[in-house]
Amino acid sequence: MTNVEKLKQYIPMVHFIADIMGGNCEVVLHDVTNPDHSIIEIVNGHVSGRKVNCPITDLALKILKEESYKDRDYICNYKSNSKKNKMLRSSSYFIKDETNKIIGMICVNMDISDVINARNILDQFIMIDKPTNDPVESSKPIFDTHLFENFEENIEELLLSLIKGVLAEYDIPPERMSPQEKIEVVKKLNEKGAFLLKGGVSEVAKYLDVSEATIYRYLNKIK
Repeated sequence: MTNVEKLKQYIPMVHFIADIMGGNCEVVLHDVTNPDHSIIEIVNGHVSGRKVNCPITDLALKILKEESYKDRDYICNYKSNSKKNKMLRSSSYFIKDETNKIIGMICVNMDISDVINARNILDQFIMIDKPTNDPVESSKPIFDTHLFENFEENIEELLLSLIKGVLAEYDIPPERMSPQEKIEVVKKLNEKGAFLLKGGVSEVAKYLDVSEATIYRYLNKIK
């Protein structure tokens, strides 16, 4: 049985979860062995604006690159954003093969933007008489603050988001960067899994104003 055949067995589970959670909950089945077109089933795709054959996310790429799935079966309650800038509460279950290698993911993305807006309205009233030194000030955070995820509809947008995110950490434009600084950029993008995507090398080369051969040379130095 191929990986795709194995993953398709989870399609009823995707619909089962979506039917339980309702229309504000997007449920996605990913084939992570095909990151460029990883989505093989999606319900309530209007939540993130994605559909079947859309690419993997930036967080999933990072998980693949770091192999952080090996010592856990899932991650829960991390923050993500839709293309319409709505806040989502996300969780992902890792589907692994017999060798403990990840082949797929079931991701659940709940649109909680309306809930947060309602809470903010209530807080305006609740906070009126609330003491500033209230001992019951905090509880367990809703989100795992170490994780964050963005959703993109195609590979080009995903690569652009990764590249611009890394370049934003520098105060100088790519054409003025030293070779060492460009190597650092390539290293950071490699850690984010950018080169697992088709066209990753050529796109990064274009933004760093170097040849593809130079990017491959940088990657060899990093390794």
